[in-house]
Amino acid sequence: MESLNDVRLARGRAAVSRRVAERWLMPALGIVSLFGGWALLSGLGLVSPAFLPGPLTVLRSMAEHTREPYAGSVLQMHLLASLEKFLISFSIAVLLGVPLGLFMGRFKALDWAVAPVFEAFRFIPPIAWVPFAIFWFGTGFLSPTLVIFAGAFAPCVLNAYRGAKQIDRTLIEAGQMLGAGRWATLTEILLPASLAHIVAGIRVGAGFGWQSLIGAELIVGSTGLGYMIVQGGSNLEPAIVISGMITIGLIGAGIDYAMRALQRRVQRDWSR
Repeated sequence: MESLNDVRLARGRAAVSRRVAERWLMPALGIVSLFGGWALLSGLGLVSPAFLPGPLTVLRSMAEHTREPYAGSVLQMHLLASLEKFLISFSIAVLLGVPLGLFMGRFKALDWAVAPVFEAFRFIPPIAWVPFAIFWFGTGFLSPTLVIFAGAFAPCVLNAYRGAKQIDRTLIEAGQMLGAGRWATLTEILLPASLAHIVAGIRVGAGFGWQSLIGAELIVGSTGLGYMIVQGGSNLEPAIVISGMITIGLIGAGIDYAMRALQRRVQRDWSR
């Protein structure tokens, strides 16, 4: 029995080590390899610093511009401007998109009326809304928010719709037999049963919304990370451009990580 327990203990330790390696060591190795290759290219002079400055140069630039303004603001203020636009537009997309998707999945008449328009809308790239954003709102704060909304809205609607469509109809019929009205059916049956799909759509919408924001700021922004990148490119300062790209990537990864954590929790709680 002791030898069997030893074998089980060894297998358990091996499984834990494998999970640790998959979760932490391999991603760390990928990051180190990326920055190591970048530093090697720069250090050996294989690429001109005018095209690809080294990692230390970029890090110094990032640190410098957290204290000294560039394109009108320090780095963290550009970041806050981008996050403000994103959070406002993304919240509106969720608050409008999720109920619309649930209603479309629940009521056939609404589905027939809205689905053709929505199917055409969701295939329009968010960046195609930039001219209308300029026509309607100029180049100020509101222009990028329209583009973000266009990117985040469709995934929220589509996944809520699919979640509502996949509900076992007997659940709704049972609720109605017990006296549940339309509002109770929606909030107490339809919404909880569709929640896993809704959260998945919100996660996808968050990714599309963040990408759409940066694309809009590259064209019409007067503040934000995209605007900073444009100014860096115009002034032939690649360190500024890469600083903005790294910040965008890190924040985007953080948003996706938060959405994944929410998705896992919802799936775990609703699978009980």
